[in-house]
Amino acid sequence: MEKTLGFSNFLTQVDAVGMSVLILLLTLSVASWYLIVTKSISNMIASRRAKTFLKHFWRIDSISQLKAEIGTMTDNHAFVQLAKTALNATATSQKHGLEKLATAGGANELLTRSLRNNLDQEAARIEYGLTIIASAGSSAPYIGLFGTVWGIYHALIQIGVSGQGTLDKVAGPVGEALIMTALGLAVAIPAVLAYNAFIRRNRLWMAQLDDFAHDLYTIMTTGSKSGEENNPRTTQKETTTTSQHTLATETTNAVTGITTEGSN
Repeated sequence: MEKTLGFSNFLTQVDAVGMSVLILLLTLSVASWYLIVTKSISNMIASRRAKTFLKHFWRIDSISQLKAEIGTMTDNHAFVQLAKTALNATATSQKHGLEKLATAGGANELLTRSLRNNLDQEAARIEYGLTIIASAGSSAPYIGLFGTVWGIYHALIQIGVSGQGTLDKVAGPVGEALIMTALGLAVAIPAVLAYNAFIRRNRLWMAQLDDFAHDLYTIMTTGSKSGEENNPRTTQKETTTTSQHTLATETTNAVTGITTEGSN
């Protein structure tokens, strides 16, 4: 009876080295797919929460209202953490002045350092697991190729020992050994695609956080969300309107006085 060829027959013929290669590829595949699924879900949830927070943030009228509402929010994404960091740094500088070592350099320097540290921590957090995904994508094809070469080597030895070197006897074992290369590519291709997608998402995420940190710095240093009473443009406009009204009143009074004297 002709021997059945295929992956099952390859598993029965594989030695300890080949089995180790299969286990390593399986481990890389499970680890990379676990990280791909979990990071995709967490990134999607974080993006939705951030979008909702930013819509609510820009509807807040003053810093005092921001302080009252931000305290009730949970730190479930980077944007709310960044806002809390800015508020805490501002409160620390206002409370202690230059007495504490952390506030050395002034309030603006403390705010800048706090925001930058928060951004660095977020950049490190979102890179979690990318090393494993990148390792799987870059090394899996070579691991599979090693398994193929090892399998072909042993297949040729067995063919040489049996003395049957015809094409039908060679093609089967060699084709089975090529399964290792296919498995390596099956592990590597999803990992590479996912790694590139995560890198792009992280770059866009950090750019949005950097823009928001700049907005927070401007808000905390200039108080632009503290109400129109502290807005320089509003104050200047009110001063100009008052001056124009006073000038118009004085002009009217002068004309009225001249008319009265002429009548007398």
